[in-house]
Amino acid sequence: MPYAYVYIVTNRRYGTLYVGVTNNLIRRADEHRRGAIAGFSKEHRLHRLVWYEPHEWIVAAIEREKRIKRWHRDWKINLIQSFNPGWADLYPLLF
Repeated sequence: MPYAYVYIVTNRRYGTLYVGVTNNLIRRADEHRRGAIAGFSKEHRLHRLVWYEPHEWIVAAIEREKRIKRWHRDWKINLIQSFNPGWADLYPLLF
């Protein structure tokens, strides 16, 4: 069972991207949807969960998040499209 997730949220297809890490993907995605946490994702209305990756260890998830944050934008887009070609909001699928 995964204990941590790396994820990407956006406002629209090919829109602004936010890469994050969490130990509770459902809770965190809900916070993004509601704009509950002040900061970059709230300011840019990044509500759509378009990619995530489970990890057994939080340290591994944090390392992966930092690595992806350093990537070129095109690489992040390719990552999303390989997982979710239609850029659908994956939040409803978490239940």
